[in-house]
Amino acid sequence: MWRWAEAVAVIALTLPAPPALAALDADAALRESQAVIGRRVGDFVLHDTEGREVRLSSYRGKPLVVSFVYTACFQVCPTATKFLQGAVRDAERTLGPGTFHVATIGFNLPYDTPQAMADFARKQGIDSPNWEFLSPQADSVAALTSAFGFRYEATPAGFDHLLQVSIVDAEGRIYRQLYGESFGVPQFTGALLELAQNAPRAAGAGVTSSFFDKVRLLCTVYDPASGRYRFNYAVLIELFVGASIILFGIASVVIEWRRKRPG
Repeated sequence: MWRWAEAVAVIALTLPAPPALAALDADAALRESQAVIGRRVGDFVLHDTEGREVRLSSYRGKPLVVSFVYTACFQVCPTATKFLQGAVRDAERTLGPGTFHVATIGFNLPYDTPQAMADFARKQGIDSPNWEFLSPQADSVAALTSAFGFRYEATPAGFDHLLQVSIVDAEGRIYRQLYGESFGVPQFTGALLELAQNAPRAAGAGVTSSFFDKVRLLCTVYDPASGRYRFNYAVLIELFVGASIILFGIASVVIEWRRKRPG
C-alpha cells in the first residue's frame, strides 16, 4: 500500500514551492497509475518532431516505453529524461537495439509543439532512431494521459505531475509502471526482457535470426554484483549439452531400430 510520504518522492515540481502550491493528490495519482496496468491503450493520433502524423497503434508489435514531459520544465523533466536515456542504453545492450520503441510525449499544449519537442530532445542529446518525441492533439490530451494513468495539475510554479515511465507490451497493454527521477534500471530492463521472451515471432522473420535472438534472450540473466543483466554462457553450455544428449539418444534409437529391422 503506497503511503503519502512515499508518493511525495515521485511527484515532480518545476520550482521549489510551499506546500500550499502542491495541487496533486499523490495517493490518488499513484492509485490511478496502478489501476491502468493490464489495460489496453486506445489508438491516438500524435505528431513527431517533423510534424508528421503518428498513430500510437503503429508501435504495436514490440514493447513500447512511454514517458510524459512538458518542455518548459528546466530541471526535473530533463533530469528524468537523461536518466531514462541511460536506462534505455542499458536495456539495448541487453536486448539488442531495435527490440523496443521509446516515446516521450509532451502534455502541455499548445506549447509542447513538434518544434518544442525537437528542441527538448536535442538539449538532452537524444537522437536514437527508436526514440520519438511526440505532440498529441489538443483535444485528446486528457484521454491520452488518462489511458496511461498519468495525472498532472497546473500550479503557479508550473505543473505537479507523477514522474512515471510506462512499459507497454506488444499488444498495447500497460505492463509495468516505474516511478521517480531515477528508478531501478534492472526493473526496467527486466520488464522489457520478460516481454521479449514471451513475444511471438513476427510473420516473415528470418528463422536463423529469430533462433539466435531467442537463445540470447534465454541466456540473459540478472547479475546482482553489477546490478545489470548479462549473457550467461553457462546456460548456453547447458543447452548445448542437453541438445547433444537428446540428439545422441535419438541417433542411438534410430541405429538400433535399423539394425533390428527385418530384411
